Amino acid sequence: VQLQASGGGLVQAGDSLTLSCTVSSETFSTSMAWFRQAPGKEREFVAVFGWMDQRYYGDSVKGRFTISKDNDKNTVYLQMNNLKPEDTAVYYCAADRYRLPRAQLVSQKSYDYWGQGTQVTVSS
Repeated sequence: VQLQASGGGLVQAGDSLTLSCTVSSETFSTSMAWFRQAPGKEREFVAVFGWMDQRYYGDSVKGRFTISKDNDKNTVYLQMNNLKPEDTAVYYCAADRYRLPRAQLVSQKSYDYWGQGTQVTVSS
């Protein structure tokens, strides 16, 4: 199983960017999530598209980011609006095969499969 993340780049504050993550196995992924890691900081939860199509967001991105999924393309998207310099990080997508409760869906420890990461840099 492979996850391929793409869409990162250098943007200015207030701009928008959409990240994509495609998973290689059609039947593998139950929930797909995005996490991010800024330099010198721990990896943090950004958003998840859960096994019942539930969507959860980290507090710092609520109202600005939207996660969606295209089952036909085995792809999850992260639409990021009104980007801020503090959104600068490497963004990782992750997938799991289990029907997890919310508390575990937002935890990186729950995910066994990860993409390679894509850099998002927001200049002020």
